[in-house]
Amino acid sequence: MAILRKIAIALGIIIIVAGGAFWFLSRGDTAELSVEEVAGTDPVLREGDAQSFPTVQVAEPVGWQPGETPTPAEGLEVARFAEGLEHPRTLFALPNGDILVALTRAPKVENEGGGVMDAIKGWIAEKLLTKAGATGESPNQIVLLRDADGNGTAEVKQVILEGLDSPSGMAWKDGTLFVANHNAVLAYPYALGGGKITRAPRKLMDLAPGGGHWMRNLELSPDGARLYVAVGSVSNIGEAGMKVEEGRAMIWEYDLAKGRPRQFGAGLRNPNGLDFSPWTGELWTAVNERDMLGSDLVPDYLTNVPVGAQYGWPWVYYRDNRDRRVEAPMPRFLMEYVRKPEYALGPHVAALGLVFSKSGDRMGTGFAGGAFIARHGSWNRKPPSGYDVVFVDFDERGNPVGKPKPVLTGFLKDDGTTRGRPTWVEWAGDGALLVSDDTAGIIWRVRSPSAAPAAAIAALTGAPLPPTELRDPRADFEADYLRKQAGQKIN
Repeated sequence: MAILRKIAIALGIIIIVAGGAFWFLSRGDTAELSVEEVAGTDPVLREGDAQSFPTVQVAEPVGWQPGETPTPAEGLEVARFAEGLEHPRTLFALPNGDILVALTRAPKVENEGGGVMDAIKGWIAEKLLTKAGATGESPNQIVLLRDADGNGTAEVKQVILEGLDSPSGMAWKDGTLFVANHNAVLAYPYALGGGKITRAPRKLMDLAPGGGHWMRNLELSPDGARLYVAVGSVSNIGEAGMKVEEGRAMIWEYDLAKGRPRQFGAGLRNPNGLDFSPWTGELWTAVNERDMLGSDLVPDYLTNVPVGAQYGWPWVYYRDNRDRRVEAPMPRFLMEYVRKPEYALGPHVAALGLVFSKSGDRMGTGFAGGAFIARHGSWNRKPPSGYDVVFVDFDERGNPVGKPKPVLTGFLKDDGTTRGRPTWVEWAGDGALLVSDDTAGIIWRVRSPSAAPAAAIAALTGAPLPPTELRDPRADFEADYLRKQAGQKIN
């Protein structure tokens, strides 16, 4: 009886600790600023309030009723392009109009042990992710969707590739389909219009496996010579040590001709959507920033990524804001070359998919010349943020302006549940915008029924800088010194 009593007491303590943790997490921090105030080119950044536990407010997915759709912006219409898919995340449009969708979830992570508190935190995290609809076996499939008769609905739904390992990013060039698993970039032979892929892939490069932020997006350069790979961090602020973050929180560039990768941009906690600016040809990305500084910090962002760019994670955010929670030593002179993000998308919105306006799109003049972004939705902000698709205007010089404009809303319900979560955006062959909704298993199709196909955005051009002769600066200094000495009067 004594043993049973001890077991009962131990179980009671565990239940009390877990219940207390849930109670504490349910309180959290309430935002003082609106999402709009922490968005745009000049967001309001409050002083950070470091938290031992994150604010938690999980919107439980309840699905869409028959006939229900998200609410489109004025002038737009939305319909179901495909449904009945198991957790569709990324989308990719092939040149022949076929659409590929990755059915995927996070990879299994082996339990590496730890203490009682680690076990409790892991159990709580699992419960929260389950409530958000983010757990379960990964389908590990690439499905082809085809609207054969052009009526706006995919009649063909065919699995063309399976047996993958948490796939996400996709690209295609000259008979080769590139797929990013969480731990490697693979190349499969695939002809447009083809059926199931059965041949073994060729591995291009290994990737740091996820844990943590596991999605790995791909984007092919406009000339088709280089492949860009977005890899997120394991952690929030490097709390597991920076050794495990090697090869992460960055964008890789892979030279297809040379078969050689290099680090392209760094200090990006969790880059997701990738696209090239039609104005400048520069690579842009949507990035999820850090947590546990309160509901008003830190905004996710949209930014360009020049080669060698550094955005400061985990030591710095938004150019000159030190995160004093980071224990790892900051590299020397880091703050001298950290870049400021171009555009804030709001705190904790979980910005994922990104596409720029393109020639032939059918979104109308109200959504011309800018970027479309899927904001997957917060789990750690009160009140919730995101759960929508937004548009960011760009000016004639290729710079973002104004505040995010809603394109699709109505995912989040007044009772705190969510009908779905917008995840990725891609252009259909007819100019409609496709939006994946992972928890609902739906691909939405958005367009302006009255809009003519958009004209191409004119690329910016300019004369190159004149060549400069490389000289030893000491020679110029000495010549200037001698001139000054010669001009001095002698008394």
